[in-house]
Amino acid sequence: MTPETPGFSGNTLDRADHLRADPQALADLLCHNGARWLHMQGFDPVLTEDGALDWSTAPATDARADAILLGLVDGAPCFVVLENQTIEAPLFRSPRVMQVLATLGPAEMAIYGTARSLIDWHGKHRFCGKCGAPTSVQRAGWGRRCGGCAAEHFPRVDPVVIMVAEHAGRALVGRQASWPEGRYSALAGFLEPGETMEEAVARELFEEAGVRATQVRYVTSQPWPFPAQLMLACIAQVDSDALTIATDELEGAIWVTRDEVLAALAGAPDAKFLAPPAYAVAHSLLKHWALR
Repeated sequence: MTPETPGFSGNTLDRADHLRADPQALADLLCHNGARWLHMQGFDPVLTEDGALDWSTAPATDARADAILLGLVDGAPCFVVLENQTIEAPLFRSPRVMQVLATLGPAEMAIYGTARSLIDWHGKHRFCGKCGAPTSVQRAGWGRRCGGCAAEHFPRVDPVVIMVAEHAGRALVGRQASWPEGRYSALAGFLEPGETMEEAVARELFEEAGVRATQVRYVTSQPWPFPAQLMLACIAQVDSDALTIATDELEGAIWVTRDEVLAALAGAPDAKFLAPPAYAVAHSLLKHWALR
């Protein structure tokens, strides 16, 4: 069974990498009559009355160093503006953005996710990590250059493993204290230097729940723009269902059956737990596990 496409993936824009380092091509795109500008409210998207991303279509009157080229659609450029490079992303996602994500289609969610990640990255890289001098935007917003040592900096993503542990036909889900009451999801954690994806899955499962993985299978991935992560979704067979919960990581964890997972994903009123939202890769991963 092929897993469904997770949220924030399926970007339909042509990323036009070959144009990013061409100043004249970028200047032409900025003045293109079909240029589109994505409206943002801080780190949250602005929506139309129909619940779609809101764009303006007026071409720029001059070159803009604060314009990020998101890509092309039918040859027309799509931009987002770095209105305030000093703005810092909130520690937690706003309730508004969570509501907004429930209304966006897959392609638009992916475009928003790209824009948000880039805006956040620029705000955190105004100074060179090598010499400390100020940096400036280059490559149509897909890089920064140091004015002191000329070092080039490019957006990065942080790999994160997210996994369902399986034992005797049941799946392990856990919860953090900050989540809505009753919500459980797949366990997750960042990869560490010198570690494979499979090793990270095994380490995280043992550290958080005290279970040992005997086999790890990759399922799918998802770009996650809070702020810029690549979620690597896996299923891991473990050798026991005995749990030792790391309370500094999890508030609790439970074993659930396939029927209990399907009831939670369907939003059944008597479900054993509240499932992760549909745009989260944990939702896709649990559905894939329950139906395979």
